[in-house]
Amino acid sequence: MNTRQCERCSEHLGARHSHRARFCSTRCRVAAHRAAKKDATPHELTTRDRWVRRAADKRPLTVAGMAASSTRPRTWSTHKEAAASTAGAGLGFVLSDVDDIVCLDLDHCLNLLTGQLAPWAAAIVRDAGATYVEVSPSGDGLHIWGRADVRHGRKIRRPDGTAVEIYGTGRYIAMTGRRHGNAPSVLAELTFVIDGLLRSV
Repeated sequence: MNTRQCERCSEHLGARHSHRARFCSTRCRVAAHRAAKKDATPHELTTRDRWVRRAADKRPLTVAGMAASSTRPRTWSTHKEAAASTAGAGLGFVLSDVDDIVCLDLDHCLNLLTGQLAPWAAAIVRDAGATYVEVSPSGDGLHIWGRADVRHGRKIRRPDGTAVEIYGTGRYIAMTGRRHGNAPSVLAELTFVIDGLLRSV
């Protein structure tokens, strides 16, 4: 007896469906695809209990809406708890010295009308390779996530007047879950990219 169900709505997949079918209809297939793309946050981040909420003015908050701190672990939560909370305006992830997760913050590099990246930012994204990149809350910046040994944050002013901020510990980064382009949901090694940025100043 065929007991297969649609992965989206749990409707019975009958004889009219291919034996390989996962969804009962195009509508369910498209909805499942969109839901999967909606929050592409890497597993390496969602499995760490370093999540906070963020206020509209970017202050970190606990899931209960109280003040949180990037240096007080007792104010952090799991991804599931933070995502379920309605406090503040969104999510944030805390960078800690217990691992090598880092974030490169590229401000004002994404054209809000065309979606085009500024050439300097496109070069950094290209050099970073297959790693998670998301659009920042402002909509015109990018956060490039990866791994490197960065103990102290750094703001790198490039010769063309643009700046890249590098964060590695004791900070929290506002998260959107809005993947940029086709960036994968993985964290790549970024040491060589950071070294290149440091050499450029």
